[in-house]
Amino acid sequence: MRATYRVPSGRHRVEEVIQRSRFITTLGRARDVEEAREFVRTVKEEFPDASHNCWAYVAGPPGDTAFIGMSDEGEPHGTAGRPMLTVLLHAEVGEVVAVVTRFFGGVKLGKGGLVRAYSSGVQLALQAVPTVARVERVRVRIVLEYAVADAVRRLLEGPGIVMRGEEYGAQVCFEAGVPAEALEGLEREVAGATRGQGAFEAVGPEEDDG
Repeated sequence: MRATYRVPSGRHRVEEVIQRSRFITTLGRARDVEEAREFVRTVKEEFPDASHNCWAYVAGPPGDTAFIGMSDEGEPHGTAGRPMLTVLLHAEVGEVVAVVTRFFGGVKLGKGGLVRAYSSGVQLALQAVPTVARVERVRVRIVLEYAVADAVRRLLEGPGIVMRGEEYGAQVCFEAGVPAEALEGLEREVAGATRGQGAFEAVGPEEDDG
């Protein structure tokens, strides 16, 4: 699983008119299944008079199928939700949900036309959606002697590391959020800086800042 990947930074919308039908694609972030379903619900409420509000989501890293969902919402089976999900799974953006709202224009598109229309909307939205980096961090606690505190503090100024707290008592205690992919390297560096005398503990995962 990727520790760092791009996610939508907010809601984004594109619109197409195909054979007189109006297709509105709304894209947003879905950190989990509940957030994805809530996003779908709010878009449906925004367009209650639409012919269809079809949707799909990947509530995880790009390409991850652990938490996915889709719905044709009344369109012929396999013509909307599945094509939308396929586009999302092949995107370089994770934690993403898409709703394609259709206002029927009186011209039937056929199954092939529907697949192309729903895929196209999601592709267009993905091309333009603003994104931010989602960094998976692990909270670490480091307990050490005063003599090596400055050296370890400099290590905690490395890329992507966020200082979370400092305590000064009989010993020095630092807490920091460390990118998961940098955890093993930092532990080795701390061991070297403290000659193996510092206590390095991974406390657990923490929420990303994306």
